[in-house]
Amino acid sequence: MRLTWLFLLLTPLGAQQYDLVIRNGRVIDPESGLDAIRHLGISAGRIEAVSAAPLDGRATIDATGLVVAPGFIDLHSHGQDAENYRYKAMDGVTTALEMEVGVADVDAWYDKRKSQTLINYGASIGHIPVRMRVMHDPGAFLPTGDAAHRAATDAEIAECRRQIEHGLARGAIGVGMGPHYTPAASRWEILEMFRAAAHSGAACFVHLRNAGDESVAALEEVIAASALTGAPVHVAHITSNGLRSTPRLLRMIAEARARKLDISTELYPYTAAMSAIESALFDPGWQSVLGIGYHDLQWAETGERLTAESFARYRRTGGGVILHMIPPSALDAAIASPFVMIASDGGLRNGKGHPRSSGTFARVLGRYVRETGALSLIDAIRKMSLMPAERLQQRVPAMRNKGRIREGADADLTLFDPATVTDASTYEDPARYSIGIRYVLVNGAPVVKDGKLQDVTPGRPVRAPIE
Repeated sequence: MRLTWLFLLLTPLGAQQYDLVIRNGRVIDPESGLDAIRHLGISAGRIEAVSAAPLDGRATIDATGLVVAPGFIDLHSHGQDAENYRYKAMDGVTTALEMEVGVADVDAWYDKRKSQTLINYGASIGHIPVRMRVMHDPGAFLPTGDAAHRAATDAEIAECRRQIEHGLARGAIGVGMGPHYTPAASRWEILEMFRAAAHSGAACFVHLRNAGDESVAALEEVIAASALTGAPVHVAHITSNGLRSTPRLLRMIAEARARKLDISTELYPYTAAMSAIESALFDPGWQSVLGIGYHDLQWAETGERLTAESFARYRRTGGGVILHMIPPSALDAAIASPFVMIASDGGLRNGKGHPRSSGTFARVLGRYVRETGALSLIDAIRKMSLMPAERLQQRVPAMRNKGRIREGADADLTLFDPATVTDASTYEDPARYSIGIRYVLVNGAPVVKDGKLQDVTPGRPVRAPIE
């Protein structure tokens, strides 16, 4: 009896005990503007309390000196496997989505990952893989045969649209497209895919048809398609399509947004791109379009710079190549824009690839917040969490509970040291974990704890309602 009364004296009446309490962290919520020392109470995978007073928890994390941010949402992540999810988690990412290329079989893609992932996952229904399937293209990830180089018949266009609509009915987050990789797809064909998206209230996530000086016309194509159909449009990696024309594209998007067109865009914070050397991106004329030569290409597998001979050889075998082509001024202009969000376009394979695959989000915090001051901390967090969530939430209502720190929101959280956070990956060694990411929670479960990965699988699907 004495112990019972002692417990009551020490515990405030009505006090709740949470599964986990994060204490004394600098909590930054980009939706409300909160930036203050707070305590978070988490139970059953959700944030149940955001408190200025201490809270009681069965487990605790002392976040003194750390920023507590909403988990980062990567809208453009090709690496959708255990290897890549590890690097994402160590970069503060709690949700990684394959939106640009997308997938052809939505059900099979989600079923493969059920209850097996470190972080949350999701995908679009992709015009590229659907076109490849309809036209029996031999390519693996990107088309190399008819799906890249032959105009579709009316019947094939109709079948592509039917499969797109089926994928949307099965809960695909949006419609992925890449006319740069399917240059034979007519503007009418692309418009038909926009119509399919509009019919289901989905956005189109598009790699523009062309780059450099031709990117203005390419952006006009998707702005027109969006205006005609009503489908929102998200433009992938604006800097690697715009190149020196990036400021013009930013102005066009700003003008379209001012006229209430639902258009958004993204970048990755690097001056080099990466793609498949066997793809249509490198069809004859690529040097003129991209403004680069063989010496600007770096073979991801070995780090070597290419020559005409090695380019021809690797073009036959296929593989990933890094393109050093984005002007720093284009990157500076885009990252400062208030409507440009952050996405990695990443994907490692056996440790080979582009440093954006493992370092994108920590690089923004280290270089563009702490070192150059190009972004405030809250603006950077907004670009990496709230803005991606808002882009998706009309189609996927569950996203209204991501990218925020408030009562009732999902406990997807990233805790980092603002004094040390930075990327460690390089073009020569891209498979290096970021520095300064101390804790990452996915649906309330720590997947990174005290800077170390945990062997857990709390990731859940991000998926639109199935019709």
